[in-house]
Amino acid sequence: MFSQIQISPDGFAAIYLAATVFFILGLKGLSSPKTALKGNRNAMIGMTIAIVATLIHPEVRETTWIWAGLGVGAVIGIAVALKIDMKSMPQLVAALHSFVGLAAVFIAAGTFYADLSSGKPLGGATLFELGIGSFIGAITFTGSLVAFAKLQELVSSNPLVFRGQHLLNALLGIAMFGFTAQFVMSGEAAPFWVLTAIALGLGFLLVLPIGGADMPVVVSMLNSYSGWAAAATGFTLENPLLITTGALVGSSGAILSYIMCRAMNRSIISVILGGFGGEAAAAGASAPTKGVKSASVEDAAFMLENASKVVIVPGYGMAVAQAQHAIKELVHTLNAKGVEVKFAIHPVAGRMPGHMNVLLAESDIPYDIVFEMEDINSDFSSTDVALVVGANDVVNPDAKTNKASPLYGMPILDAYKAKQVLVIKRSMKAGYAGVDNALFYYDNCSLVFGDAKAVCENLTKTMLAG
Repeated sequence: MFSQIQISPDGFAAIYLAATVFFILGLKGLSSPKTALKGNRNAMIGMTIAIVATLIHPEVRETTWIWAGLGVGAVIGIAVALKIDMKSMPQLVAALHSFVGLAAVFIAAGTFYADLSSGKPLGGATLFELGIGSFIGAITFTGSLVAFAKLQELVSSNPLVFRGQHLLNALLGIAMFGFTAQFVMSGEAAPFWVLTAIALGLGFLLVLPIGGADMPVVVSMLNSYSGWAAAATGFTLENPLLITTGALVGSSGAILSYIMCRAMNRSIISVILGGFGGEAAAAGASAPTKGVKSASVEDAAFMLENASKVVIVPGYGMAVAQAQHAIKELVHTLNAKGVEVKFAIHPVAGRMPGHMNVLLAESDIPYDIVFEMEDINSDFSSTDVALVVGANDVVNPDAKTNKASPLYGMPILDAYKAKQVLVIKRSMKAGYAGVDNALFYYDNCSLVFGDAKAVCENLTKTMLAG
């Protein structure tokens, strides 16, 4: 269909540049919830240009398999998009990262054997690109599978560690680079598959010791890995668009990982070497002996409708309960009663970067009442009620006051400074970090036990009935 189209190399360079510009505009748009939809559209335009450029490229002589792949991918993608719920988005992102990694391994292997069968000489630079692309892709593939399993709760979200783990990882890393060097020097298949196998194992071992509280960082880190894998593949295929796109994703993912770590007062190295998660597994059992105040829905509704300013702090519990639409109705009811409502978003709330922003945007919460931590924290001291919906670690005062806490030093939302704190929570179970929350025992804090969606719906009904 495209065989009659003739475009010069300069023309293809211009097409690739146009696609790259749209990808950059897409990333820029995704930096804010207000422009995220426009960013997605720009990225889709860029991808459409990239696909068309591939189909009309003179080196692509047979497009049957490309069309087949596009068709199968479209069917699967549409089916998954229609079925997936928002609380499962982190798992989906991790799964998609694994596909990018696996594709990089397949491309490296396919290019290597295609060049061998054609008798084309393989230079050291090409072999180096193939080795790098394969082991980055392999680490991304298995690491993303472990992240998916942890997020899907197929395996424990607690760190899985054993004695000598870091030494084993270091030895495997050295061996992987050693076999990469041997592959570059010899050009033989055996070291290629050995380095790939080692990388597959290393991907498992690198993510297994990372605890649940660090999963947002892991997701963004794997996003970075997938970008670098794509860039390495671009070098292999001599495709400048893939190189630039992979570099954009890789660098943006690395920057995001840094931002997430800073939000947790942790370093990338400490996350990779094993995160916290599960240190206080017995916290739920000891909670009743400390004493907490519980509030009924009626009591909570009275506090909310008699407040002048309310700040809502959403967390993963909101995602699990799919409570965002119920919260929207609650906000409308409070606004109708003259109550000012704002949302406070912690950078690592949920299971991936921007998780809470996506959920609130899905329910059409106005962007101008949604604030990031650094912009909202000063408001809590003048807030009548802080309503915490399914959040835990990101509002734990121990991060500021208890040097013995694994969370100590992590910046938090200062919900405890509000005149009254209401926490909607299913049970006294510890948060994803496995750490007991000191906020629950503060004199100004009351817990409303129950499913977040049901509680928010009942709060709205109670206020409307009154």
